[in-house]
Amino acid sequence: MTMQLVSFKLCPFVQRSVITLIEKGVDFDVTYIDLAEPPDWFLAISPFGKVPVLQVGDTVLFESAVINEYLDEIHPPSLHPADPLRKAHNRAWIEFGSALIVDQYQMMIASDEDAFDTHHHAVVKKLAQFETLLGEGPYFNGASFSLVDAALAPLFLRFEVLNGWHGLDVYDGLTKVPAWHRALLGRSSTRQSVTTDFDDLLREYIREHGAYGAQLFG
Repeated sequence: MTMQLVSFKLCPFVQRSVITLIEKGVDFDVTYIDLAEPPDWFLAISPFGKVPVLQVGDTVLFESAVINEYLDEIHPPSLHPADPLRKAHNRAWIEFGSALIVDQYQMMIASDEDAFDTHHHAVVKKLAQFETLLGEGPYFNGASFSLVDAALAPLFLRFEVLNGWHGLDVYDGLTKVPAWHRALLGRSSTRQSVTTDFDDLLREYIREHGAYGAQLFG
């Protein structure tokens, strides 16, 4: 049975699930929608009106963390640690990563320099907290790719794009986080998880919001 994923091309939370689907080797089709003008059929199946939505037969799943947990359970081997405490620890940092992605988004669409600096500071602070957790790498748990890595790869992909337009200095003083960034961007699942026009769409999205970042990212 081919799963159906409903997506918005710029959504980092959708990208988390695409990465997991690719890593698990799951057959799936993608339907792209415009979240600014969502179709009625989508609003009828998405309780929060958000993506991703995964349709498995007649059942609809929503929220990327829930979707990824489901995929991990039905397609072994698991991308979670076996130890229950370590697994819970990973889940907690996935949630922390979600907050970091929101900070990154708020930074990108900030209306003025003060707001931009506020969210930039929040991003830098959270990245520094990840720095204290990471070991020898290259991934969150060491040598093994996990759901934490799938959850944070969209963040690093966006930093890769944004830094290509304007240096953000979010990695100043860090060594392990940049290495994690490089490892995740080196995986084919990360590269394949966005459309080929992603960079252009992201730039246009920032411009359309009249964001301060449009001055930086050109």
